[in-house]
Amino acid sequence: MDILLIGGLWLHGSVWGGVASALEGLGHRPVPLTLPGQGDGAVSATLDDQLETVLAAVDAAPGEVVVVGHSAACSLAWLTADRRPGKLAKAVLVGGFPASDGRAYADFFEVTDGVMPFPGWKPFEGADAADLDEDARSAFTAAAIPVPEGVARGVVRLADERRWDVPVVVVCPEFTPAQAREWIDAGDVPELARAKEVEFVDIDAGHWPMITEPAALARILAAAADTA
Repeated sequence: MDILLIGGLWLHGSVWGGVASALEGLGHRPVPLTLPGQGDGAVSATLDDQLETVLAAVDAAPGEVVVVGHSAACSLAWLTADRRPGKLAKAVLVGGFPASDGRAYADFFEVTDGVMPFPGWKPFEGADAADLDEDARSAFTAAAIPVPEGVARGVVRLADERRWDVPVVVVCPEFTPAQAREWIDAGDVPELARAKEVEFVDIDAGHWPMITEPAALARILAAAADTA
């Protein structure tokens, strides 16, 4: 089964290299996506441009697909569920949750000269980055791609109630499954509160498990596809 891999903010599609290799060994076809504005130099890219890239990959697949969104791109994966509910076998959300209709996609940090650059490590101290050593942090910072303002401040638009029929797997790196359930039950994640099937999977990693635990993440994604 095709497994589409969508990285979060500042990430090029190549960040999935270790996961993709492991998935191939587990019998699946990984499709790491490099999003407009996050690897092709298109500073003017918008959230709609990124969504169109994901939808094109979904439409090109011969059958159903598993769509994996990481961090902010959990919203991009969920937008895909909204636009192509009949093509998604599962939506896997790694280290994040989907934004609600009408909310900004990822307006989290300062925008300068039309882009939102990586803000440094201070906002991620603690569980987010505890498993990244200095070399890994330096490599991440050097490779980080400033996100176009049109992506970060794009507005999430959801309309098709069939998205709630798509099975969801929430992969919990820097937070626990119990915390994720608590946030959903408290009404902090209204989209998942209405989803009909939500599974929670723990992974011993920080916010970027595709970097620090690629084999473990690949096994989780393969299991999600195998049970689709």
